[in-house]
Amino acid sequence: MTASAPYGMLYPPGSLVRLPGQPDWGTGQVQSVVAHRVTVNFEHGGKRMVHADVVDLELIAPPQSFDDDD
Repeated sequence: MTASAPYGMLYPPGSLVRLPGQPDWGTGQVQSVVAHRVTVNFEHGGKRMVHADVVDLELIAPPQSFDDDD
């Protein structure tokens, strides 16, 4: 991944992710993306800022759209 990658498109807020290097943190939900900084709230690791140009998050699920229920 390059430094110019659009991380907001890769990990949109609301996405569910895992950090492979910290499996004990559990599943996390992306809270925000600013440049290469992705803030994730992990179920067992709390809120963490991850530098996406250094660490690859594993995308589990994109954000849910409430429009899908129509």
